Amino acid sequence: MKFAIPLDETTTAEKLQMIEEIRADLQRTPDEIASPGWHVDVLAAREDRVRQGKSHFSDWEAAKARIREDG
Repeated sequence: MKFAIPLDETTTAEKLQMIEEIRADLQRTPDEIASPGWHVDVLAAREDRVRQGKSHFSDWEAAKARIREDG
């Protein structure tokens, strides 16, 4: 099934809302989504940066708010 979304006519806020709705739907069946092999390495590197104090986690709601502000 192929969808045609008029992205050039869609606002950033609308695009983010679409992503949110797709993400929420995908979260209903997480076992159906296989992680790619490289994902483990990326997560380990990110955890290492957090342990070293070079990076930190953000609350998802706060991150979304920052994204929307940057519009």
